[in-house]
Amino acid sequence: MSSNSILKDTSIAFLESYLNNASPTGYESEGQKLWMQYLKPYVDTFITDTYGTAVGVINPDAPFKVVIEGHADEISWFVNYITDDGLIYVIRNGGSDHQIAPSKRVNIHTKKGIVKGVFGWPAIHTRLRDKEEAPKLSNIFIDLGCETKEQVEEKGVHVGCVITYPDEFMILNENKFVCRAIDNRMGGFMIAEVARLLHENKKKLPFGLYIVNSVQEEIGLRGAEMIAQTIKPNVAIITDVCHDTNTPMIDKKVEGDLKMGKGPVIAYAPAVQNKLRDLIVDTAEEKKIPFQRNATSNATGTDTDAFAYSNGGVASALISLPLRYMHTTVEMVQKEDVENVIQLIYESLLKIENNETFSYFK
Repeated sequence: MSSNSILKDTSIAFLESYLNNASPTGYESEGQKLWMQYLKPYVDTFITDTYGTAVGVINPDAPFKVVIEGHADEISWFVNYITDDGLIYVIRNGGSDHQIAPSKRVNIHTKKGIVKGVFGWPAIHTRLRDKEEAPKLSNIFIDLGCETKEQVEEKGVHVGCVITYPDEFMILNENKFVCRAIDNRMGGFMIAEVARLLHENKKKLPFGLYIVNSVQEEIGLRGAEMIAQTIKPNVAIITDVCHDTNTPMIDKKVEGDLKMGKGPVIAYAPAVQNKLRDLIVDTAEEKKIPFQRNATSNATGTDTDAFAYSNGGVASALISLPLRYMHTTVEMVQKEDVENVIQLIYESLLKIENNETFSYFK
Protein backbone atom coordinates (compact mmCIF):
# COMPACT_ATOMS: atom_id res chain seq x y z
CA MET A 1 0.00 0.00 0.00
CA SER A 2 1.20 3.54 -0.71
CA SER A 3 2.72 5.64 2.07
CA ASN A 4 -0.13 8.20 1.90
CA SER A 5 -2.84 5.56 2.09
CA ILE A 6 -5.43 5.78 4.87
CA LEU A 7 -5.11 2.01 5.23
CA LYS A 8 -2.02 0.86 7.09
CA ASP A 9 -0.37 -2.52 6.65
CA THR A 10 -1.83 -3.48 10.05
CA SER A 11 -5.28 -2.48 8.77
CA ILE A 12 -4.97 -4.78 5.75
CA ALA A 13 -3.69 -7.61 7.93
CA PHE A 14 -6.75 -7.25 10.17
CA LEU A 15 -9.07 -7.05 7.16
CA GLU A 16 -7.66 -10.29 5.76
CA SER A 17 -8.03 -12.20 9.03
CA TYR A 18 -11.48 -10.74 9.64
CA LEU A 19 -12.80 -11.69 6.18
CA ASN A 20 -11.24 -15.15 6.24
CA ASN A 21 -12.94 -15.97 9.54
CA ALA A 22 -16.42 -17.46 9.14
CA SER A 23 -19.25 -15.35 10.57
CA PRO A 24 -22.57 -16.81 9.34
CA THR A 25 -25.85 -15.28 10.42
CA GLY A 26 -26.62 -16.41 13.95
CA TYR A 27 -23.01 -17.52 14.53
CA GLU A 28 -21.08 -14.24 14.40
CA SER A 29 -19.31 -14.48 17.78
CA GLU A 30 -15.82 -15.47 16.62
CA GLY A 31 -15.73 -12.65 14.08
CA GLN A 32 -17.02 -10.21 16.68
CA LYS A 33 -14.18 -11.18 19.02
CA LEU A 34 -11.63 -10.39 16.29
CA TRP A 35 -13.33 -7.07 15.58
CA MET A 36 -13.47 -6.04 19.24
CA GLN A 37 -9.82 -6.94 19.76
CA TYR A 38 -8.83 -4.69 16.85
CA LEU A 39 -11.11 -1.84 17.99
CA LYS A 40 -10.18 -1.96 21.69
CA PRO A 41 -7.33 0.64 21.63
CA TYR A 42 -9.62 3.22 20.01
CA VAL A 43 -12.72 3.14 22.26
CA ASP A 44 -13.55 3.70 25.91
CA THR A 45 -15.82 0.71 26.46
CA PHE A 46 -17.92 -1.98 24.77
CA ILE A 47 -21.57 -2.99 24.73
CA THR A 48 -22.69 -6.45 23.61
CA ASP A 49 -26.18 -7.89 23.50
CA THR A 50 -27.90 -11.25 23.78
CA TYR A 51 -27.58 -12.15 20.08
CA GLY A 52 -24.01 -10.92 19.56
CA THR A 53 -24.09 -7.35 18.27
CA ALA A 54 -20.90 -5.59 19.38
CA VAL A 55 -20.57 -1.85 20.03
CA GLY A 56 -17.44 0.14 20.76
CA VAL A 57 -18.24 3.39 22.56
CA ILE A 58 -16.36 6.70 22.70
CA ASN A 59 -17.61 9.21 25.30
CA PRO A 60 -20.17 6.81 26.82
CA ASP A 61 -21.51 9.40 29.30
CA ALA A 62 -22.46 11.97 26.64
CA PRO A 63 -26.25 12.51 26.38
CA PHE A 64 -26.23 13.03 22.59
CA LYS A 65 -25.56 9.73 20.79
CA VAL A 66 -24.33 9.12 17.25
CA VAL A 67 -24.11 5.65 15.68
CA ILE A 68 -21.90 4.55 12.82
CA GLU A 69 -22.82 1.03 11.78
CA GLY A 70 -22.04 -1.96 9.60
CA HIS A 71 -23.19 -5.57 9.87
CA ALA A 72 -21.10 -8.57 10.83
CA ASP A 73 -22.88 -11.57 9.33
CA GLU A 74 -22.37 -13.45 6.08
CA ILE A 75 -24.77 -15.59 4.09
CA SER A 76 -24.58 -19.34 4.58
CA TRP A 77 -26.56 -22.59 4.43
CA PHE A 78 -28.13 -24.95 6.95
CA VAL A 79 -28.11 -28.74 6.80
CA ASN A 80 -31.77 -29.56 6.16
CA TYR A 81 -31.89 -33.26 5.22
CA ILE A 82 -29.43 -36.17 5.15
CA THR A 83 -30.19 -39.02 2.76
CA ASP A 84 -29.66 -42.68 3.62
CA ASP A 85 -26.62 -42.75 1.31
CA GLY A 86 -25.00 -39.76 3.03
CA LEU A 87 -25.81 -36.81 0.80
CA ILE A 88 -26.93 -33.51 2.34
CA TYR A 89 -29.66 -31.14 1.16
CA VAL A 90 -29.70 -27.57 2.40
CA ILE A 91 -31.81 -24.51 3.11
CA ARG A 92 -30.69 -20.88 3.06
CA ASN A 93 -29.43 -18.85 5.98
CA GLY A 94 -29.72 -15.42 4.38
CA GLY A 95 -29.69 -14.79 0.65
CA SER A 96 -27.39 -17.61 -0.46
CA ASP A 97 -27.23 -18.06 -4.23
CA HIS A 98 -28.10 -21.58 -5.39
CA GLN A 99 -26.70 -20.93 -8.88
CA ILE A 100 -23.10 -20.58 -7.70
CA ALA A 101 -23.20 -23.63 -5.43
CA PRO A 102 -22.36 -26.55 -7.80
CA SER A 103 -18.69 -27.63 -7.46
CA LYS A 104 -18.02 -25.26 -4.54
CA ARG A 105 -16.10 -26.52 -1.52
CA VAL A 106 -17.80 -26.03 1.85
CA ASN A 107 -17.10 -26.04 5.57
CA ILE A 108 -19.76 -27.58 7.81
CA HIS A 109 -19.49 -26.23 11.34
CA THR A 110 -19.99 -28.88 14.04
CA LYS A 111 -19.18 -29.27 17.73
CA LYS A 112 -16.35 -31.59 16.62
CA GLY A 113 -14.89 -28.89 14.37
CA ILE A 114 -14.99 -28.16 10.64
CA VAL A 115 -16.14 -30.97 8.35
CA LYS A 116 -15.12 -30.52 4.70
CA GLY A 117 -17.42 -31.23 1.79
CA VAL A 118 -18.36 -30.22 -1.74
CA PHE A 119 -21.51 -29.24 -3.57
CA GLY A 120 -21.74 -32.03 -6.14
CA TRP A 121 -23.18 -31.69 -9.64
CA PRO A 122 -23.76 -34.13 -12.52
CA ALA A 123 -20.96 -34.16 -15.10
CA ILE A 124 -21.67 -32.36 -18.37
CA HIS A 125 -21.51 -35.70 -20.21
CA THR A 126 -24.51 -37.05 -18.30
CA ARG A 127 -26.87 -34.09 -18.65
CA LEU A 128 -29.50 -33.90 -21.38
CA ARG A 129 -28.22 -31.07 -23.59
CA ASP A 130 -31.63 -30.20 -24.99
CA LYS A 131 -33.23 -30.05 -21.56
CA GLU A 132 -30.59 -29.19 -18.96
CA GLU A 133 -31.80 -28.73 -15.42
CA ALA A 134 -30.53 -25.54 -13.79
CA PRO A 135 -29.24 -25.48 -10.21
CA LYS A 136 -32.02 -24.75 -7.73
CA LEU A 137 -32.58 -25.15 -4.03
CA SER A 138 -34.32 -28.49 -4.48
CA ASN A 139 -31.50 -30.19 -6.44
CA ILE A 140 -28.19 -28.87 -5.09
CA PHE A 141 -26.57 -31.23 -2.58
CA ILE A 142 -23.40 -31.66 -0.51
CA ASP A 143 -21.17 -34.72 -0.66
CA LEU A 144 -18.84 -35.44 2.29
CA GLY A 145 -17.42 -38.58 0.72
CA CYS A 146 -19.55 -40.65 3.10
CA GLU A 147 -21.50 -43.72 2.03
CA THR A 148 -24.24 -43.69 4.67
CA LYS A 149 -26.22 -41.31 6.85
CA GLU A 150 -24.56 -42.90 9.88
CA GLN A 151 -21.09 -41.97 8.61
CA VAL A 152 -22.22 -38.36 8.20
CA GLU A 153 -23.62 -38.27 11.72
CA GLU A 154 -20.45 -39.80 13.16
CA LYS A 155 -18.60 -36.70 11.93
CA GLY A 156 -20.88 -34.55 14.07
CA VAL A 157 -23.04 -33.32 11.19
CA HIS A 158 -26.75 -33.01 11.93
CA VAL A 159 -29.78 -31.05 10.76
CA GLY A 160 -29.21 -27.39 11.70
CA CYS A 161 -25.42 -27.34 11.26
CA VAL A 162 -24.38 -24.16 9.48
CA ILE A 163 -22.38 -24.30 6.24
CA THR A 164 -19.99 -21.68 4.84
CA TYR A 165 -17.63 -21.37 1.91
CA PRO A 166 -13.87 -21.39 2.66
CA ASP A 167 -12.89 -18.90 -0.10
CA GLU A 168 -10.29 -16.47 1.26
CA PHE A 169 -9.11 -12.90 0.79
CA MET A 170 -7.00 -11.82 -2.16
CA ILE A 171 -5.96 -8.59 -3.87
CA LEU A 172 -6.28 -8.23 -7.65
CA ASN A 173 -4.43 -5.62 -9.71
CA GLU A 174 -3.04 -4.09 -6.48
CA ASN A 175 -6.27 -2.26 -5.58
CA LYS A 176 -9.19 -4.70 -5.77
CA PHE A 177 -10.13 -6.53 -2.58
CA VAL A 178 -11.83 -9.89 -3.29
CA CYS A 179 -13.44 -12.30 -0.84
CA ARG A 180 -16.71 -13.80 0.26
CA ALA A 181 -18.45 -11.78 3.01
CA ILE A 182 -17.24 -8.36 1.95
CA ASP A 183 -21.00 -7.82 2.28
CA ASN A 184 -20.74 -6.50 4.85
CA ARG A 185 -17.76 -7.22 7.02
CA MET A 186 -16.09 -4.50 4.99
CA GLY A 187 -18.57 -2.18 6.73
CA GLY A 188 -17.38 -3.34 10.15
CA PHE A 189 -13.82 -2.82 9.00
CA MET A 190 -14.50 0.71 7.71
CA ILE A 191 -16.19 1.93 10.88
CA ALA A 192 -13.30 0.48 12.92
CA GLU A 193 -10.91 2.47 10.75
CA VAL A 194 -12.95 5.63 11.45
CA ALA A 195 -12.43 5.01 15.17
CA ARG A 196 -8.71 4.50 14.57
CA LEU A 197 -8.41 7.80 12.69
CA LEU A 198 -10.27 9.69 15.41
CA HIS A 199 -7.90 8.23 18.01
CA GLU A 200 -4.70 8.79 16.06
CA ASN A 201 -5.68 12.36 15.10
CA LYS A 202 -6.70 13.09 18.71
CA LYS A 203 -10.17 14.30 17.75
CA LYS A 204 -12.53 15.06 20.63
CA LEU A 205 -16.17 14.63 19.70
CA PRO A 206 -18.95 16.63 21.40
CA PHE A 207 -21.17 13.53 21.57
CA GLY A 208 -21.07 9.84 22.35
CA LEU A 209 -19.99 7.78 19.35
CA TYR A 210 -21.32 4.22 19.11
CA ILE A 211 -19.40 2.07 16.61
CA VAL A 212 -21.92 -0.70 15.95
CA ASN A 213 -21.26 -4.06 14.31
CA SER A 214 -24.74 -5.58 14.07
CA VAL A 215 -25.67 -9.23 13.63
CA GLN A 216 -28.41 -10.86 11.56
CA GLU A 217 -28.80 -8.21 8.86
CA GLU A 218 -28.96 -10.85 6.14
CA ILE A 219 -32.21 -12.28 7.48
CA GLY A 220 -34.09 -9.00 7.98
CA LEU A 221 -32.11 -6.30 9.88
CA ARG A 222 -32.73 -8.09 13.17
CA GLY A 223 -29.53 -7.14 14.99
CA ALA A 224 -29.99 -3.47 14.15
CA GLU A 225 -33.58 -3.57 15.37
CA MET A 226 -32.42 -4.86 18.74
CA ILE A 227 -29.41 -2.61 19.30
CA ALA A 228 -31.27 0.52 18.21
CA GLN A 229 -33.61 -0.02 21.15
CA THR A 230 -30.65 -0.46 23.50
CA ILE A 231 -28.65 2.60 22.42
CA LYS A 232 -31.54 4.95 21.58
CA PRO A 233 -29.34 7.11 19.34
CA ASN A 234 -30.05 10.59 18.05
CA VAL A 235 -28.25 10.08 14.73
CA ALA A 236 -27.19 6.99 12.75
CA ILE A 237 -24.86 6.76 9.75
CA ILE A 238 -25.05 3.30 8.23
CA THR A 239 -22.57 1.78 5.80
CA ASP A 240 -23.29 -1.22 3.60
CA VAL A 241 -22.57 -2.33 0.05
CA CYS A 242 -24.49 -1.65 -3.16
CA HIS A 243 -24.23 -3.04 -6.68
CA ASP A 244 -21.63 -1.96 -9.19
CA THR A 245 -23.97 -1.91 -12.17
CA ASN A 246 -21.26 -1.71 -14.85
CA THR A 247 -20.68 -5.43 -15.27
CA PRO A 248 -22.51 -7.56 -17.88
CA MET A 249 -26.19 -8.52 -17.61
CA ILE A 250 -27.25 -5.64 -15.33
CA ASP A 251 -29.87 -3.16 -16.54
CA LYS A 252 -28.91 0.38 -15.49
CA LYS A 253 -32.43 1.59 -16.19
CA VAL A 254 -33.53 -0.66 -13.34
CA GLU A 255 -30.50 -0.74 -11.03
CA GLY A 256 -29.06 2.75 -11.63
CA ASP A 257 -25.58 3.70 -12.84
CA LEU A 258 -23.03 3.01 -10.10
CA LYS A 259 -19.41 2.08 -10.63
CA MET A 260 -16.58 0.78 -8.51
CA GLY A 261 -13.80 3.38 -8.34
CA LYS A 262 -16.08 6.42 -8.54
CA GLY A 263 -16.47 6.81 -4.80
CA PRO A 264 -18.97 6.22 -1.98
CA VAL A 265 -22.67 6.02 -2.84
CA ILE A 266 -25.02 8.31 -0.93
CA ALA A 267 -28.58 7.01 -0.73
CA TYR A 268 -31.84 8.83 -1.42
CA ALA A 269 -34.82 7.12 0.23
CA PRO A 270 -37.67 7.86 2.65
CA ALA A 271 -35.66 6.33 5.51
CA VAL A 272 -32.78 8.72 4.82
CA GLN A 273 -33.23 11.95 6.77
CA ASN A 274 -32.74 14.79 4.30
CA LYS A 275 -30.72 17.17 6.45
CA LEU A 276 -28.30 14.45 7.57
CA ARG A 277 -27.88 13.36 3.96
CA ASP A 278 -27.27 16.99 2.93
CA LEU A 279 -24.60 17.33 5.63
CA ILE A 280 -22.84 14.28 4.19
CA VAL A 281 -23.11 15.55 0.60
CA ASP A 282 -21.83 18.99 1.63
CA THR A 283 -18.94 17.35 3.47
CA ALA A 284 -18.01 15.29 0.40
CA GLU A 285 -18.04 18.38 -1.80
CA GLU A 286 -16.09 20.49 0.68
CA LYS A 287 -13.42 17.83 1.26
CA LYS A 288 -13.32 16.87 -2.44
CA ILE A 289 -14.27 13.27 -1.72
CA PRO A 290 -15.74 11.70 -4.89
CA PHE A 291 -19.24 10.31 -4.45
CA GLN A 292 -22.20 8.89 -6.33
CA ARG A 293 -25.95 9.06 -5.72
CA ASN A 294 -28.42 6.19 -5.60
CA ALA A 295 -32.22 6.22 -5.35
CA THR A 296 -33.41 3.17 -3.40
CA SER A 297 -37.20 3.61 -3.70
CA ASN A 298 -39.41 2.62 -0.75
CA ALA A 299 -36.76 0.97 1.42
CA THR A 300 -32.97 0.83 1.42
CA GLY A 301 -32.94 -2.87 2.33
CA THR A 302 -30.20 -2.10 4.85
CA ASP A 303 -29.93 -1.49 8.58
CA THR A 304 -30.73 2.16 7.80
CA ASP A 305 -34.40 1.19 7.77
CA ALA A 306 -34.17 -0.39 11.23
CA PHE A 307 -32.46 2.61 12.83
CA ALA A 308 -34.52 5.26 11.05
CA TYR A 309 -37.88 3.96 12.25
CA SER A 310 -36.85 3.10 15.81
CA ASN A 311 -37.39 5.08 19.00
CA GLY A 312 -39.89 7.47 17.47
CA GLY A 313 -37.56 8.28 14.57
CA VAL A 314 -33.76 8.55 14.37
CA ALA A 315 -32.06 10.85 11.84
CA SER A 316 -30.37 8.25 9.62
CA ALA A 317 -28.33 8.13 6.42
CA LEU A 318 -26.72 5.46 4.25
CA ILE A 319 -23.25 5.54 2.69
CA SER A 320 -22.66 2.50 0.49
CA LEU A 321 -19.60 0.87 -1.03
CA PRO A 322 -19.89 -0.18 -4.71
CA LEU A 323 -19.41 -3.93 -4.97
CA ARG A 324 -19.30 -6.45 -7.80
CA TYR A 325 -20.74 -9.97 -7.63
CA MET A 326 -22.79 -9.60 -4.43
CA HIS A 327 -23.62 -12.81 -2.53
CA THR A 328 -20.95 -14.78 -4.34
CA THR A 329 -17.57 -15.97 -3.06
CA VAL A 330 -15.73 -13.41 -5.23
CA GLU A 331 -17.27 -10.15 -4.04
CA MET A 332 -15.04 -7.30 -5.20
CA VAL A 333 -14.49 -3.71 -4.09
CA GLN A 334 -11.88 -1.07 -4.88
CA LYS A 335 -9.35 0.10 -2.28
CA GLU A 336 -9.85 3.79 -3.08
CA ASP A 337 -13.61 3.48 -2.53
CA VAL A 338 -12.99 1.86 0.85
CA GLU A 339 -10.69 4.71 1.83
CA ASN A 340 -13.16 7.32 0.63
CA VAL A 341 -16.04 5.80 2.60
CA ILE A 342 -13.84 5.88 5.72
CA GLN A 343 -12.86 9.49 5.01
CA LEU A 344 -16.44 10.59 4.34
CA ILE A 345 -17.79 9.10 7.58
CA TYR A 346 -14.85 10.56 9.53
CA GLU A 347 -15.27 14.07 8.11
CA SER A 348 -19.06 13.97 8.49
CA LEU A 349 -18.75 13.12 12.18
CA LEU A 350 -16.60 16.20 12.70
CA LYS A 351 -19.49 18.35 11.42
CA ILE A 352 -22.21 16.92 13.68
CA GLU A 353 -22.92 19.05 16.72
CA ASN A 354 -26.41 18.35 18.03
CA ASN A 355 -29.82 17.09 17.04
CA GLU A 356 -31.09 20.56 16.10
CA THR A 357 -28.86 20.36 13.04
CA PHE A 358 -31.32 17.83 11.60
CA SER A 359 -34.64 19.32 12.70
CA TYR A 360 -37.09 20.14 9.90
CA PHE A 361 -38.59 22.86 12.03
CA LYS A 362 -35.55 24.98 12.88
